[in-house]
Amino acid sequence: MMEWVNTIVQGVLLGGLYAIFAAGLSLIFGVMRLVNIAHGDLIVLAAYVALLVTTALGLNPVLSILIVAPVMAALGYGLQRGILNRTLGTDLLPPLLVTFGMSVIIQNGLLEIFTADSRKLDAGAIEIASIRLADGLAIGILPLLQLVIAVALIAAMQWLFYATATGRAFRATSDDPEVAQLMGIDNAHVFGLAMALSLAIVAVAGVLLAVRANFDPSLGPARLIFGFEAVIIGGLGSMWGTLVGGIILGVAQTVGAKIDPGWQLLAGHIAFLVVLAFKPEGLFPKVQG
Repeated sequence: MMEWVNTIVQGVLLGGLYAIFAAGLSLIFGVMRLVNIAHGDLIVLAAYVALLVTTALGLNPVLSILIVAPVMAALGYGLQRGILNRTLGTDLLPPLLVTFGMSVIIQNGLLEIFTADSRKLDAGAIEIASIRLADGLAIGILPLLQLVIAVALIAAMQWLFYATATGRAFRATSDDPEVAQLMGIDNAHVFGLAMALSLAIVAVAGVLLAVRANFDPSLGPARLIFGFEAVIIGGLGSMWGTLVGGIILGVAQTVGAKIDPGWQLLAGHIAFLVVLAFKPEGLFPKVQG
């Protein structure tokens, strides 16, 4: 019995990481209805930026977030203002094609620079430290930190959306970009800020990914799938729903792995399909606005 409790607890903690993967996707879709195919590759790019920062400065990978996040945010703002804003409109295909192209470029660029060798960031003792709750039940400090960070990020985004002028601008442009522009809101700047915030979250996801497991340039598409599934399970545009979706995905994977190690990923995909079959709009559908 305790083994199953431990399995579910580990799944909840894993779900925190998936929620961080998904939060940036949910934000971008909520503000500008843009589906970012390059999201997973940007997570991997952030992991490599963290690798460069930790190698050059000798920082603990967790502290490197303080540098990686602003770098990725600046990249996000530049990409949105320079490229993605030109693709936005009633047709969803142009941004899909452009972000797919970005995905291919990022993967091949990382492959050329860093080769296909897998890397991992060493965070020290925190990686193996744990809190023992009972016989057969222990919580790792690093997975617990991931869940706490996920909750904190989503709470901060909710506050930003509903208690700040920037959040009101996000919601106004989401509801009706044309009217928002007539009211004096610079849509291009607002969309740039949204992408900057999304990539700052991506930076956190990339660093945690690099500390948790090995990574290489080809890892992005799998992270994108986990992010998409968490967003769809939770409901498009619902930030807290994204957290729930990540947890459901994480628990499904750990339970699947407990039954049979080969079922880990399959179980997560099955949970996604079951939710999609009975609630196509997700468990907590809510478009920001």
